[in-house]
Amino acid sequence: MRLTVRGRLTLVYGSLFLGAGLVLLGVTYVLVSQRLPKVLARTEATVTPPGVAGTGDTVEVRQFIEGTRDDALNTLLSQGAIALALVSAIAIALGWLIAGRMLQSLQQITATARRIADAPDADRGLHERIALTGPPDEIKELADTFDIMLARLDHSFDGQRRFIASASHELRTPLTLNRTLLEVALTQEAASEEVRLLGTTLLAINDRHGRLIDGLLLLAQSERPVAERSYVDLADIVEHVAVSDTVKVTTESGEATVAGNPVLLERLVQNLVENGVRHNVPANGWVRVRTGSRPDGWAVLEVSNSGPIIPRYEVPGLFEPFHRYGTERLHSPGAGLGLSIVRAVARAHGGEVRADARDEGGLVVTVTLPRAL
Repeated sequence: MRLTVRGRLTLVYGSLFLGAGLVLLGVTYVLVSQRLPKVLARTEATVTPPGVAGTGDTVEVRQFIEGTRDDALNTLLSQGAIALALVSAIAIALGWLIAGRMLQSLQQITATARRIADAPDADRGLHERIALTGPPDEIKELADTFDIMLARLDHSFDGQRRFIASASHELRTPLTLNRTLLEVALTQEAASEEVRLLGTTLLAINDRHGRLIDGLLLLAQSERPVAERSYVDLADIVEHVAVSDTVKVTTESGEATVAGNPVLLERLVQNLVENGVRHNVPANGWVRVRTGSRPDGWAVLEVSNSGPIIPRYEVPGLFEPFHRYGTERLHSPGAGLGLSIVRAVARAHGGEVRADARDEGGLVVTVTLPRAL
């Protein structure tokens, strides 16, 4: 069993006190034992004059004094050991309390670091600070250094999100201009068949880039905690977005009320439905959407679909941005951000998302969000 720092400090305090007590008891025993023979010699000199043989009284006195000496030394050892044991127990208990008091600052630092580490995303919780109060000792210096590191990381992640949002906004303008120019060129009667084919291809590429930019904007927005929340029923969203012209979509709508951003939650459901429709089988494909509430206080959204068989080890990578299983980026109609946005939106609302591969093919994606009471 590995002792904690508090346990090790208590053990060190107790061991040092016990060792010092044993040394003190040993020194006292030696000093007392050296003092008693001198008392015996003075007694013998008083009872038996020089040149006179000892009498029976002298022998009895010597035996009495020697017995008293042995009793005194034994009493010193036994009573001293008992006192040392009692005082050592009190010292160990006080050492445990003092060690806990001294380590409270470290426990506060550890608790803050654990909350940040347990945050759903790497940049969640970076706004939190230890803000340790007390004398300017080594522990406070450690806490202040940790706060400075958190502030720099928080600033770095905020700058990254702002850059993505700004770059996405800046890229929208040329894409819109390109689309306008291409549409004008295609409407001209003098345009040849080759020009029309090229224009159609460029329009498709332009649309794909537009979806990619929209996805990046939404991803940057959804990675921030939701400040303004509204009362939303996921069942209502499912009834509006769970439709498709290519595969059969069935819904089982139970009440699943949450407090969140309606636009982000609608995009979450829409992404899951579109993902289930897009990655499906050519014939007799289906998508099933279920909503409901659990007794433990969570609202549940489950989207399952038929589709190709996906190895279970590939499932976690599907939530990474721009990751697609079994498709090439250039030929895929999506931007590769669908499930990444779903995970970001779920975590922004204090929930989580999990995907499981079906043995028959396809996925079962389950989103759990805190239920609004």
